[in-house]
Amino acid sequence: MSGFLDKNKQRFLDELFDLLRIPSVSADPAFKDDVLKTAEFLKEKLIAAGAENVELCPTDGYPILYGDKIIDPALPTVLVYGHYDVQPPDPLDLWDSGPFEPVIKKTDIHPEGAIFARGACDDKGQVYMHFKAFEGMLAEDRLPCNVKFMIEGEEEVGSENLAPFLSANKEKLACDVILVSDTSVIANDCPSITVGLRGLSYVEVEVTGPNRDLHSGVFGGAVANPINILAKMIASLQDENNRITIPGFYDDVAVVSAEERKMMNDAPFNLKTYENDLEIGSVHGEEGFTTIERTSIRPTLDCNGIWGGYIGEGAKTVLPSKAYAKISMRLVPNQSSDKITELFKKHFESLAPDSVKVEVKPHHGGEAAVTPTDTPEYKAAHMAMEKSYGKAPIPARGGGSIPIVALFEEVLGVKTVLMGFGLDSDDIHSPNEHYGVFNYFKGIETIPYFFEYYAELKK
Repeated sequence: MSGFLDKNKQRFLDELFDLLRIPSVSADPAFKDDVLKTAEFLKEKLIAAGAENVELCPTDGYPILYGDKIIDPALPTVLVYGHYDVQPPDPLDLWDSGPFEPVIKKTDIHPEGAIFARGACDDKGQVYMHFKAFEGMLAEDRLPCNVKFMIEGEEEVGSENLAPFLSANKEKLACDVILVSDTSVIANDCPSITVGLRGLSYVEVEVTGPNRDLHSGVFGGAVANPINILAKMIASLQDENNRITIPGFYDDVAVVSAEERKMMNDAPFNLKTYENDLEIGSVHGEEGFTTIERTSIRPTLDCNGIWGGYIGEGAKTVLPSKAYAKISMRLVPNQSSDKITELFKKHFESLAPDSVKVEVKPHHGGEAAVTPTDTPEYKAAHMAMEKSYGKAPIPARGGGSIPIVALFEEVLGVKTVLMGFGLDSDDIHSPNEHYGVFNYFKGIETIPYFFEYYAELKK
């Protein structure tokens, strides 16, 4: 593969840049045509790479791209999953370059350069690694097992239409393992494989006071201000030790053994570097746990956005009628997203004084997942990364959520291998998202090794 990769590096970058220029923001209907354009772009590239039976499968939302290459039904089948939609780029003024104008810049962490653009790492760059690795395996006649692709366009908005698609297409999607690159490694000189993900409960809350906006001088002090009330309600959701105060929230939290906690904390991590990179005076979180533990094996609650009243230029002395917030809760194994959402709703409504009304709107959620490390699937990923990095990867739990991992196991009955190549410092979901050129090509180099070793281990 190295010969094919070396000969085509510039083309692989150019094609990825073309993909990144399309603003496939699934959350905003204004970008609908661009999301569809992205799906068509990837369909053409998958066909060009050598896939067969390529189609854009309609859903009630954005289409799901499917393609395959079945070389022998008796051989194992790898299903590659990814997503072509991206997060909104806002706030635009915090980008150093256009979010959909990809450029390569050198950074301290990426001295060879990183690709700056929305979706560079999450998940267009990592999806496109699989396309190019597949193309290379076919070009060099070294595809050792069957491969299927399923690339969706709604991951960033909860994958609402994925479950019905899976249920309706079990035979089409039948496989032995699902391979996902939507995660990270600890560092470019410290490879790792994600073996656990947190679940998610995501809600929006609305607090209503008076039936219209009011003059804050005439009515202030006599009528409840929904923004003030909402701020107090959110603040009360955590105590002085940063534990979540929702009754029953921790009832089902899986207890991680002292031995496993020690292994987790043996992973390379420099607290001062972490703080300096984020330009914070100190870390913050639940008492009694390390930063590594807080971001992987402990549940969290965060306000992701809050608004209401007047936020334009200048001043407007208004007592608003409504205030809103979006709140996410990251969950750990044994916690049910539906149960946590209901617990949150009941508790949050109970916090409201009679002077306001509260509505809690559930958005989407998913369950936590843990991947066993004693299977042929995991061993193949371990061997592949050790081959390409020259160093054995560390099994690590991730703090993010990929709800479809639990869904895949429930509907398709197979495990998922999370072999990603990004870095936690790549600013996904933030301004200046980027993806190392090294990481992009390292993924293209490593993926064929996974196929090779998996085929051997499954004999």
